[in-house]
Amino acid sequence: MSVSSKKAICFYFQVHQPFRLKRYRFFDLGHDHYYYDDYSNESIMRKVAEKCYIPANNIILELIEKHKGKFKVTFSLSGLVINQFRLYAPEVLESFKRLAETGMVEFLAETSSHSLASLKSRSEFERQVINHKEMIKEFLGVEATSFRNTELIYSDVIGSWVADMGFKSIMTEGAKHVLGWKSPNFLYCNSLNPRLKVFLRNFTLSDDIAFRFSNRGWNAWPLTADKYASWINKLAPKSELLNIFLDYETFGEHNWKESGIFDFLSHMPGAILKKTPFRFMTPSEISDTLQPVSAINVPSTISWADEERDITAWHGNELQVAALDKLYSLAGKVNRCDDVQIKKDWDYLQSSDHFYYMATKFFSDGAVHAYFNPYETPYDAFMNYMNVLSDFEIRLKKFFPDTAEQDQIFKLGAQVIEKDMLIEKQVAEIGRLTKKAGRKTLKSKAKSKEEPIFEIEAVKTKNQLKETKSPLKNVAKASSKKPTRKATRSKKA
Repeated sequence: MSVSSKKAICFYFQVHQPFRLKRYRFFDLGHDHYYYDDYSNESIMRKVAEKCYIPANNIILELIEKHKGKFKVTFSLSGLVINQFRLYAPEVLESFKRLAETGMVEFLAETSSHSLASLKSRSEFERQVINHKEMIKEFLGVEATSFRNTELIYSDVIGSWVADMGFKSIMTEGAKHVLGWKSPNFLYCNSLNPRLKVFLRNFTLSDDIAFRFSNRGWNAWPLTADKYASWINKLAPKSELLNIFLDYETFGEHNWKESGIFDFLSHMPGAILKKTPFRFMTPSEISDTLQPVSAINVPSTISWADEERDITAWHGNELQVAALDKLYSLAGKVNRCDDVQIKKDWDYLQSSDHFYYMATKFFSDGAVHAYFNPYETPYDAFMNYMNVLSDFEIRLKKFFPDTAEQDQIFKLGAQVIEKDMLIEKQVAEIGRLTKKAGRKTLKSKAKSKEEPIFEIEAVKTKNQLKETKSPLKNVAKASSKKPTRKATRSKKA
């Protein structure tokens, strides 16, 4: 088979779990600096490991051995899920290591925090990608040369950043509004830097497995490996590359074992190899084998989420925008901080899931947004997250007071308070002297019926001092370094 006649199929699986936050209330601010729901995180990880990760990895390992180099798959493991494996399911990480050792599995680089940094900060984005590459090397023993951004988020600019970092290829969504008349079943390249190959997800073939497999109302139910292979074969005359991208939890968690999903996975590679001209390849192999048919222009950011295939799942309402803006406003201070726990919390708080829970898209995509969502409403998710973020900011300010100018204001405020206290003492002393003098002049006042000039002047002096005191007192209050709990509560509300 010549290079030009090769037809490739890329099966790619996303693996991610966030560190979910515990219920964190306003009154916890400044006192409780641990934000995570350890029970939920461990129980969900153990559940998904037993239902999905362990059995699916075992099947894929058997398929690799059975097909002797003809079956290859691709994974992306977020940095957060790797840390959860280490904490709660080390046997899962070991099973991924065994897959890596076969040489038939490619592991992609991504952001270590499964974050939305590419929407807010290039420097933070690149920092996380470098960290993730190091994690993949350390825990899986492989070098990542291809890339996938969080939730397949992509634009021409993001792609150019990835190319500048030396990656061969990037995965994203074959969105209709981007492709127009073009087909996702070819290899493309980035419009700003053609060296970067762009893989476009075939969402129809992908969603047939991910969302429709267990749907008994679907006209193609039940989906078998042979039926799926026949659909793929029909695409062969006008296709060079089929990209089937799925959440790994599709196997055993989204579709339970009883649905037959593991039987489908076991028989699917053999059916495709037997009945179609497509061959399983990894992104790096495809990048070295196939030539892009053209550049793909993506001026506005896309993702694989929801029907719109845009970023509104994480950045589509005022709650999400406010939370993201607040989070990344702290990036400068975090980067200057050497505290290990601050750094860890910073990574965990950036997970895209926190913002996904704030989505108000309750119609066609409501069921998807509700999956593993610990909150009753998006507003609950927002308030809980912002409480945590407020405490995180308090901790940061202990390392880095806001500005030198504000430090000077605090010092001046202290001086104002000292002078205010002195004035209070003087006013009290004047009042005491006034009363004393008043008693001495009562008799003479009764006799002469003349106005007590001394008392009048004393009262005037007292009033003048009070007038002088009031603005200083207001300045002192406004400049106080540590707001009272009541003031903080008002500000929060």
